[in-house]
Amino acid sequence: MICTNCGTEIADKALICYRCGAATTDAKYQPYVKPKGRSTSTIVMIVIAIAVLVLLALFLLNSSGTQAL
Repeated sequence: MICTNCGTEIADKALICYRCGAATTDAKYQPYVKPKGRSTSTIVMIVIAIAVLVLLALFLLNSSGTQAL
């Protein structure tokens, strides 16, 4: 078998190339890759900001209708 990385002739049953150390096959298990997306803390902060804006709007609407002249 020929190493795909360096071109050295290696044994057919070799797991790695003795010259460059490259693997001759793909790994059985791949490392975990965290999916891309919004983190939980970002979503929580957005929900809190919306809640504060809604409460502020309700407070301003209620206070403007009860002012005495």
